[in-house]
Amino acid sequence: MQISIQKYLKLTKERHTSIEDEQHMQHLKHEAALMSKKIELLQNFYRKLLGHNLGTCSMEELQSIGEQLERSLKNIRSRKAQLFQEDIEKLQTKEKFLLEENERLCEEIGLKQRHTQEKVGQQEIGSCSRSTECSEVVTELFIGPPTTKKIS
Repeated sequence: MQISIQKYLKLTKERHTSIEDEQHMQHLKHEAALMSKKIELLQNFYRKLLGHNLGTCSMEELQSIGEQLERSLKNIRSRKAQLFQEDIEKLQTKEKFLLEENERLCEEIGLKQRHTQEKVGQQEIGSCSRSTECSEVVTELFIGPPTTKKIS
């Protein structure tokens, strides 16, 4: 009797499990079909955004697509402006650093070079006639990569 009851319980459990598995499989098939339809709709929308298959669109659909493209273009331009602003700020920071580094290097070189440049500047000013103004400016611009100090 015990063996019969165990066989019965085992069979009913297997049937119950197989029914659950079958229901689960049906649910998964249904979800797969829904996802397939969604993918197809998204692909059609994507094609329309690219300008393909527009012959079947109504005026309202075309208007909606145009509005979506305008919003997308606005977002793209905004992001582009943000990136440009960030680049400008980085370059301004780099410019400030390089100017400070250039000033430090000029001080490091010493007054000897400054005196030489001042003499050259005075000779140029002296060569200007009194009736005209001299518009030449002597700068201490250094072009090149900054040097870094090694910290021990």
